[in-house]
Amino acid sequence: MAHAGIKTVILLSFVLAVGFLLVILSCALWGNWLPLLVALTFVVAPLPNALFSRCGGDDFSTEYDGSGPVDLGRFITSFIVVTGFALPLVLAHSEVIAPGACAMSIAGGALVYGTIMAYSATFKEASSEFD
Repeated sequence: MAHAGIKTVILLSFVLAVGFLLVILSCALWGNWLPLLVALTFVVAPLPNALFSRCGGDDFSTEYDGSGPVDLGRFITSFIVVTGFALPLVLAHSEVIAPGACAMSIAGGALVYGTIMAYSATFKEASSEFD
């Protein structure tokens, strides 16, 4: 485990709380709860990467760094992230949600996804050559 202090954990939890606050306020201020789907997409987005990251090649092959399952996990993650950004834009364009709710929802979703990625990068297990 990386040497991350308590200040890192507090900062990441604060940014995550601000992100969820923006998403919930984008729903509550305009009385439409559809932007809450953005929080769901950004929470689900890192799961394919986490699930498929262990499906890499063996330690003895040096020809290709990636593998099919790892690339599939990255593709599904990128699809979900693009959906998280595009869904509020489509809803705002079709006048289902207000443009302010769209902006707050995108900003909050980006903070949530960024926090999850920063947390996973900060507390990533260091691979040992003796494993």
